[in-house]
Order: sequence, then structure tokens, then C-alpha cells
Amino acid sequence: MMETHRDEAKPGGGAREPRPRSRNGSESRANSEPAAERGRALASCKVAVVGAGKLGEALLGGLLGNKSVLAENVVATAAHRSRTQAVAKKFHIRTELQNRAAIEGADLILLTVKPQTVEEVLLEIRESLRETQLVVSSVASVSTAHLEKIIGRRIPVVRAMPNTPCVIGAGMTGLCAGRYVSKDDMELAQQVFDCLGRTVLVDEKHMDAVTALSASGPAYIYMVIESLAEGGVKMGLPREVATQLAAQTLLGAARMVLETGEHPALLKDTVTTPAGCTIDGILELEEGGLRVTLIKAVVRATQRAKELLRG
Repeated sequence: MMETHRDEAKPGGGAREPRPRSRNGSESRANSEPAAERGRALASCKVAVVGAGKLGEALLGGLLGNKSVLAENVVATAAHRSRTQAVAKKFHIRTELQNRAAIEGADLILLTVKPQTVEEVLLEIRESLRETQLVVSSVASVSTAHLEKIIGRRIPVVRAMPNTPCVIGAGMTGLCAGRYVSKDDMELAQQVFDCLGRTVLVDEKHMDAVTALSASGPAYIYMVIESLAEGGVKMGLPREVATQLAAQTLLGAARMVLETGEHPALLKDTVTTPAGCTIDGILELEEGGLRVTLIKAVVRATQRAKELLRG
């Protein structure tokens, strides 16, 4: 275990032509070129995780757990010594209290701090950043333009919006490119989050909707699972059995959508037989407004995501 303890991090203070912004829509991979032709490979990168909280820990677990990167090539930071000690012990990596020390020599910088501290952190490290480094920010509701403005130099920045199932390798992450990001940069960012589940590339204007749908979405689904299980309990099932039935049913249904490529409505119809019990259940859901309520939840959460940075 390697760990470096220094004073708590404090904020601190050769241009090139912009690299073309990645052209990204609703695609799950950046390109289909052989890995050797795509530029940087994740396995050979030195990685700095700035802010090893829950998300930072999930990234470390995914990257190190499937050996996408070597432990000796990874460093992580946290604001408190107790946290750096815990991370170092768990992952057998070098940890730092000072963010500037951590990013020196890194090829890839994963920014996983809270929105209210991101400006302070970037002001601290910006003079140490190099244009050959890639910054991948998972800071909620903070645009690449805002990050680039704080940095004040032509550093490539990719914005990522993962969700909590990343912790178990079943996450969904939306990615978008900043002004100076190349195709190779975007491919490298995808490699990081492919370790934690699935990725999709979107235009940045859609990132608040990604936040509302896939980042907030697990909370909605937990409520659905809870409600289905309560229905089972009402009908006499033991709670543990009812919860398992509900959770596995949602997991299986989700896999059917992803693996068959069929529209959810068509898959629903395959379950719904004429005059059967399923159609009666669907009628109750429609009468209760489930469909409209879920749509409104995503709309309202998108609006809130746009407001977060403004406070």
C-alpha cells in the first residue's frame, strides 16, 4: 500500500489549435476501428481520480476489478486523511491529499467531486494541466463550457453522467464532448465507463435529460419494485419473496428490451393475452396514471437539473 500525506488541498491558480469536437448522437460506441488505430488505450494510461467519494470509488472498483488499468498506474485523492487511508487499503493504490500532486504525470483525470467544489478544485490544478491530458468530469449539471472557462486553457474535457448501478457493473453513462475533444479522447472516455456498464454518446444539450432519466431513474425503478412487492405482500406473499419476484421481473424485462431490440410496447403485447389477467392489471395502471406520472417525473427532474448550477 502506498500513500502520500500532505497538507489539505488549497485552491491555486503554449496554446494549440482546437481539436475537432466529436460528432456524437445516440450511438453506443465512438467507432469500429481496431484498438491499435484509435490512439490511447486505457490499459497503458496513468489515471488520477480526483475526489474518491462514492462515484470515485465505483470507478476505481470497475477499472481495477477487471484489470482495465494497473494499480501502480492509479492515484486517487480525497479531502481527508481517513478517506485516503481507506481507499489506499481497499485498492492498494497511491493516494494523495493534494490534487495537484495527483495529476502530475497522469494521462487521464477523472473528476468526481461535488458541484459546489468543482471550481475550487479546477483552480487548484489548472496550472498543472497539460494539453495531452484528458479530463473526464462526472460533476452533475456542470457543462463542459463552464469547466473549460474555469480551466482557461485548451484542455480536452469530456462530460459524463453515470448512475449508481455502476457500483455493480450494471450502470448507464451518458457522455458528451467538450470543445477540444478528439475522436481518440472520446474513445478513451468510453473505455472507462464501459467497465461499469453501458455508455451512450449524446449532444450536450441532452445531458440534463440524461441526468433525469438514467441518473435519477434508479430511484423511480426502486419505487416501482417496492410497489409491486407491496402488491404481492397484500396478496399473501412473504415480503422477501415478493421483493425478489419484483426485482428479478424488472431485471428480466430490461434485458429483453436491450437484447431483443424490440419496442417495449411490442414486448408488452406478447405478455398480454386476450381476456387474461395482465390486461386487467394494465387497465389499473393506466387508470392510475403510471405512464403520464413517469413522463412528468423525467420532465420535472430535467428542469431541476438545469437549475442546479444556478443554486
